[in-house]
Amino acid sequence: MAQPLAGLINPETALTFPDLNAVTPASALELTQTNKIQPEPCDFIRTDLPSCSVIRPTSTRLGGAVATLKSFTDDLLFVGQSREFFEFSMQLATAADSARRQL
Repeated sequence: MAQPLAGLINPETALTFPDLNAVTPASALELTQTNKIQPEPCDFIRTDLPSCSVIRPTSTRLGGAVATLKSFTDDLLFVGQSREFFEFSMQLATAADSARRQL
């Protein structure tokens, strides 16, 4: 968790929510960076849109566009869609996963 919730203890279960931003050996790992695992408002997409939360996947293979499309398809979210829909969606997902930031 990020502040102000970090360090919170559930009084019924004694479950503790650690401060993932605290300086520890684990804090050097990408998996504990709270800006990657907890949605936080951002405005980098377009300045004319309100702030929104963006969750970044830790890996394209497990959480990228193709993996998400396959998951939605396996969950039967797109039942009844045409073959063309699936082909086009997969083209878009593949292109999204292949995209790289230009510096």
